[in-house]
Amino acid sequence: MPYVTTRDGTRLHCTDWGEGRPVVLLSAAMADSRMWEFQAPFLAGQGLRCVTYDRRGTGRSDVPWSGYDYDTLASDLADLLDHLDLRDVLLVGYAAGGGEAVRYLSRYGAGRVGKLALVASTTPFLLRAPDNPDGLEMALFEEIEKAIRTDRAAWLRSLTWPFFAGPEADPASTPLSPRLAEWLTDLAMDTSPRAATEIYRTLFTTDQRAETAAVRVPTLVVHGTADLGAPYPLCGPRTAELVPGSTLLTYEGAAHGLFATHADRLNADLLAFAKQ
Repeated sequence: MPYVTTRDGTRLHCTDWGEGRPVVLLSAAMADSRMWEFQAPFLAGQGLRCVTYDRRGTGRSDVPWSGYDYDTLASDLADLLDHLDLRDVLLVGYAAGGGEAVRYLSRYGAGRVGKLALVASTTPFLLRAPDNPDGLEMALFEEIEKAIRTDRAAWLRSLTWPFFAGPEADPASTPLSPRLAEWLTDLAMDTSPRAATEIYRTLFTTDQRAETAAVRVPTLVVHGTADLGAPYPLCGPRTAELVPGSTLLTYEGAAHGLFATHADRLNADLLAFAKQ
């Protein structure tokens, strides 16, 4: 490594730290593996093999024009797991990474996956529909698409504190320094505008209710009640209700960026789940 080449020739930048049970961390939509600043070193230091990678179109990976649907993203994950021959994996899907993880299980089965953690996941279905009446309007995606097309740097900066502090957007309510929050947000600028738009389209419009209900590995669901990116009522409890025998951990007051604002708690919860 540090690269794995997928079946369509896309190179994915990877890190592979530590030894022990493998934990594979899947990032949020416009983030890359550097978002795991607090989790990857911790888990690798606790007797686990921690694998992270930059999704196609993000970070230090190749930037193809296409392949930002869940089927292709899941096939990228399958190629990574096969290349490293990882088994009994704890698969951690964050936000859009949760959709990737669920699609991987539905397409490739659980032969390599022992457990699943869905953190701030966009599963099972965000879009408003006749049988999902409290979902999000398509107009919201259209606003995001326009912001990415016209001035995504300004758009991302405007989201910094809502991402970490929730709807109140009060920087004083988070433990993060302004510089750290800005750096974590600025990582999204290393995602191509094409990838950003298409990954958002995928997570926003894909109905994963049936495949989420088909998950049969032990599953931990972690979600914050102030999450704007994956609204708590639409995502956390509904995901947990669909997955038989899953455990829901609710982080009261946590926003979408809980990987940073609640890093110590998330680390402890992931470690305990991995060691069970």
